[in-house]
Amino acid sequence: MSRIVYLNGEWLDEADAKISIFDRGYTFADAIYEVTAIVGGKLIDYHGHAARLQRSLGELGMVCPLDADALLAVHREIVARNHVEEGMIYLQISRGVDDRDFIYPKEAKPTFSMFTQTKKVLENPYAKSGISVISLPDWRWERRDIKTVQLLYPTMAKTQASQKGADDAWLLEDGFITEASSATAHIVKKDGTLITRDLSHVILPGITRASTLDLAREAGIKVEERPFTLEEAKDAAEAFNTSATNFVLPVVRIDGQKIGDGTPGPITKKLREIYVESRLATAI
Repeated sequence: MSRIVYLNGEWLDEADAKISIFDRGYTFADAIYEVTAIVGGKLIDYHGHAARLQRSLGELGMVCPLDADALLAVHREIVARNHVEEGMIYLQISRGVDDRDFIYPKEAKPTFSMFTQTKKVLENPYAKSGISVISLPDWRWERRDIKTVQLLYPTMAKTQASQKGADDAWLLEDGFITEASSATAHIVKKDGTLITRDLSHVILPGITRASTLDLAREAGIKVEERPFTLEEAKDAAEAFNTSATNFVLPVVRIDGQKIGDGTPGPITKKLREIYVESRLATAI
């Protein structure tokens, strides 16, 4: 079944949605994006994603074509038009169409697009088995706090992980873990302390990260936001990723070495359980 997509104010069959080859998202990756999970036909952590969208746009001197009410309305409508019960919405805004020039154009009108994907986000088999990751150098640009479409290196990293029989990569800079290829990286020490990288230009301010840390503190889990090394990660009792459509996802091997006993740990499982419960209760 063909999907209905949203493009610059129009609802179109996916085959009829066309974007100019002069769009700056295509020529310069001059665009930002967001991904919002759908469960039970409702939006998970929507307000956090909407706020981060506005921040990313502001950092690049761009403006959303829709106000807050209209933005929420098109999110709900694209779910309804495609009858999505479980999956995700991908939203992208580029600076717009202009002849190729490195300098920002003054009059370009933003290109706004959205589409849905159906996928299982609740019954993810990796939530029970955990995933394996390899470590790779972090060769991305230094403004990772802006959610741009510059995703070439993450695709290279994830592909290299797959070629080596792993599921993902954790990225290293100056001896410390920054993030996974498309998720936030966390470890749990043997004393039960949850450690994750503190916010800066080095990492994306993950929406699922923020929710998970809030829930961890409410559950009485000690949280430290600071850099941690690869060696510290390999010596941890547990490890996990957080992201919009994978929620809390256990990491059970790093570079072939077991984390803990090589199975999802109790704190990771607890955090996934309470995250899912709380987000379903607040979905809109």
